Parts: sequence; C-alpha cells; structure tokens
Amino acid sequence: MPIDDPIPGTTLFDGAQARKGYALNRMCFSFNSAENRDAFSRDEEAYMRGYGLGEAQAVAVRQRDVLALLRCGGNVYYLAKFAGILGLDVQDLGAAQTGMSKVAFKAMLVAHNAQPETLES
Repeated sequence: MPIDDPIPGTTLFDGAQARKGYALNRMCFSFNSAENRDAFSRDEEAYMRGYGLGEAQAVAVRQRDVLALLRCGGNVYYLAKFAGILGLDVQDLGAAQTGMSKVAFKAMLVAHNAQPETLES
C-alpha cells in the first residue's frame, strides 16, 4: 500500500513532480546564462510566459515562495539558479525547507558533520 505522505511536510521530487515542474525547472536552468538572468530581471512576466509556467508556478515566482516552488515541481538544484538572482544560496533554500533560520540551519549542518578527534578501533 503506497504511503501518501512518507515524510510529513516534505515534497518528494519524484517522476510526477519532475513532470509537473518541467517548465519551471527549464526556466531556472536557463539562469546559468547571465544574458537570461538579465532578461528575467528586465521583464519577469514575459520571461515566465516564454517558458510556459503555470499560474501557480508564476505566483510562487512572483512571491519568491521557495516552498510553493517546490510544491509546484521545482527541483532544489534548479531553484538554486533562481535563488542566486535573489541573492540567496542553497543554505537559504535548506533553511526555508526546514522552517529554520539560516544560522540555525548552518549550525545543524556543522553538528551533523562533526567528526570525533580520533577514531577508536
């Protein structure tokens, strides 16, 4: 029996989400080019129309709502390209996904990566 919400509060990026977010992720991938970033900054609405974003995706872009972009099929690695235009980085996205501040999120990453001074046999 499939589990509808295997990780409560988390949008899993699977095949269905990939299909749903194709236009959004394609647009975000285009931001690898400085020319495209400039074009988006000049006229966001025209740029979104050019990539065929759905209304929910366009609203999420307008509102800079990362969690809504994830629900709309956005892949965090492609969304990082969009976040860069806003002066955000992947840690900002991770903090938004977890509901933490960026400082708390970074501290959590450091704590999870803590290694013992020496390894015991």
